[in-house]
Amino acid sequence: MSFIAKDKIFSKKWFISYSLIILGSFILSAGFVFFISPYKIVPGGVYGIAIVVHYITAGLFSCCPNGIPIGLFGLVLNIPLTIIGIKVLGPRFGIKTVVGFVLTSVFMDVLTYFVGEDPLKLGDEVLLSCIFGGVLIGVGLGLIFKSKATSGGSDIIAMVIAKYTKLPLGQLMIYVDSAIVLIGLVVFKDWKIPLYSWLVIYITGKVIDTVIEGVSYDKTLFIISDKYEEIRIKIISDLNRGGTIIKGTGMYNGKEKNIIYTVVNRREVTMLEDFVHKIDPNAFITVSDAKEILGEGFKSLNEKVEEINS
Repeated sequence: MSFIAKDKIFSKKWFISYSLIILGSFILSAGFVFFISPYKIVPGGVYGIAIVVHYITAGLFSCCPNGIPIGLFGLVLNIPLTIIGIKVLGPRFGIKTVVGFVLTSVFMDVLTYFVGEDPLKLGDEVLLSCIFGGVLIGVGLGLIFKSKATSGGSDIIAMVIAKYTKLPLGQLMIYVDSAIVLIGLVVFKDWKIPLYSWLVIYITGKVIDTVIEGVSYDKTLFIISDKYEEIRIKIISDLNRGGTIIKGTGMYNGKEKNIIYTVVNRREVTMLEDFVHKIDPNAFITVSDAKEILGEGFKSLNEKVEEINS
């Protein structure tokens, strides 16, 4: 069974998907060329391995005096890995994934050809490179993932291992990337490299989540107060928000309590907290970040489903 939905060629959905892949591949490549590769940072994946191979093959081949090109070696690794993945896991990768890693490899080597091995010459500012490199790689991968493609490479290795070991995929991806990072430590013999590399991996993961899910300023509130009726009116009338009143029982004294559950934006949190403090200083309020809110007053569930299917 295929796990990847096929887009109708030249449809709006098709153009959007491949535009995201092209843009994402270019940004991903720029992150490596400008901030990661010049400083021997090994952030996992096939391109992490390619960076190691690039530096240890410097001067070995007359056709590649600076070492085997990173994009080319990444492509050489990705092709057999994808074939193995299709044979073992089924056709879940699709043409989008192939287009993505081919474009990334091409962009990476073309950019290197035009701007050089160390275009920004940041010298000792490796931490700066990690931050900006992680952000660019995260944005690039996030755009590729939004097109329903994958990054291939080490993801496929983790998926194959997961099939036979039943270990969690996310955990295996960390193990695979960490093993690649440690290869960089062994080859380059610099203990700072894995530290910088893990920092890039962490930043990349956070940025990918932000690109895919967006930035939410909404907050979830649970309010326990004897003045719940006044608070309810404030939420409905002044903030123009809804909510739910949940019946509860106090753990300490066993009294019946009314708990207000509501979702507001960041500005409205301050307004509501100030109001509650004025009418009931003893109220109990829990505020937490709302990762995603679907429903009336926010993004509708229909919009979310359309985005997933688009």
